Amino acid sequence: MTRSARALSVAVLVIVIIVAVLLGLAFWPTRTAPLEQAQAAAGDPQWVERGRLVATAGDCIACHTARGGQPFAGGLAVASPIGNIYSTNITPDPDTGIGRYSLDEFSRAVRHGIARDGSTLYPAMPWPSYARLSDDDVAALYAYFMHGVEPVSNQNRRTDIRWPLSMRWPLAIWRRLYGPGDDARFDGSRYADAQVARGAYLVQGAGHCGACHTPRAATLQEKALDDSSELYLSGGAAIDGWVAVNLRGNDDGLGRWSLDDIVATLRGARNAHQAVIGSPMQDVVLHSTQHMSDEDVRAIAAYLKQLGPGPDRGTSYADSPDTARALMAGQDLGRGAELYADSCAACHRSDGKGNPNGLPAIAGNPTVLTPDPSSLIRLVLTGSMLPSTAHAPSNLGMPAFDWRLSNDEVAQLLTFIRNGWGNKAPAVSSADVAKVRQALADETRSARK
Repeated sequence: MTRSARALSVAVLVIVIIVAVLLGLAFWPTRTAPLEQAQAAAGDPQWVERGRLVATAGDCIACHTARGGQPFAGGLAVASPIGNIYSTNITPDPDTGIGRYSLDEFSRAVRHGIARDGSTLYPAMPWPSYARLSDDDVAALYAYFMHGVEPVSNQNRRTDIRWPLSMRWPLAIWRRLYGPGDDARFDGSRYADAQVARGAYLVQGAGHCGACHTPRAATLQEKALDDSSELYLSGGAAIDGWVAVNLRGNDDGLGRWSLDDIVATLRGARNAHQAVIGSPMQDVVLHSTQHMSDEDVRAIAAYLKQLGPGPDRGTSYADSPDTARALMAGQDLGRGAELYADSCAACHRSDGKGNPNGLPAIAGNPTVLTPDPSSLIRLVLTGSMLPSTAHAPSNLGMPAFDWRLSNDEVAQLLTFIRNGWGNKAPAVSSADVAKVRQALADETRSARK
């Protein structure tokens, strides 16, 4: 056999081995510990109520309810890098929902991303976080969805993902490589304080905060699933155009917030700093955190507040009066400053500190300092309205400026804001603004279909 023939044979053998390994990962059965809590399966009222509380902490209704649709009946479009995925019907309807699921099958879906038919669920369903749920909380969830939710007949919608990316079997490989195993239950013993431990359980588990607020690798898995890594909760990608901010102790995170500031945000979508709450987080407050117990909300806040800073992302804040003095003296600080004085200062004031009772501070605002300026650009172009909650019943709004400011003007305005009053964040370019404006146009066209 010639040298080239031997090389070809080795190459073919290597390919065959790789394919065999991949197919083995995809189709080898996944064994998980079974659940057999009989009271939950029978619909004991105490278990049903406990499950309702877990579902509230998990904000299940926000993703599994389409706009104008029936609760938990699915159909909401969830954007992904490869196309829209539509949430499924999780009512107990036996034909289109989860009515035929056993408790064990439900646990495998929730904690391991394995559907009743053996296929792997897209990780848009945050099962890597739900893997931390206790057996009893999963069983309680089952009791709630089977006995506390009305069945709705609503056929699940196929994804918009094109072939070959639409094939499900490769997802099983992803699940085996990057998904947590059957031993991923939450261990609270590593936290000395019981309140912090409870908050860690809620954040890492049912709350699945890391699914949005933790950066992802090129292969789309979260780079960390708990606080053993400083990457955990250090800021994620854009969700519906809004950047998931850093929740750690950095200047562009929660470093300057008190525990009460965090509680106020989870309760009413605003606090003394009046940070910008994007649409996805508004849904979390509306459907989840405002309805949680005071003890659990404070536990979440206590856990987040004790997290140290994440990686340095090149942004910072050091309070400085120089910008306010220059604005009040009428000094020429460039076009960005002129736009701020004309369009922003009346509400946010020349000192950039707004009003703690209603108008967001710009100085030191985590959203202002986030390295990716997409949220700020979207805010200027579209405006925003904070939701009315039981804890903060009045709406707060900011008008849209898309009709009066060009891309270059928005870029100059935001560059000024991100580097005034002691803020230090990267400049915004006209191309950055054009990208967001185009995304907004695409969203409008899609909504009209």
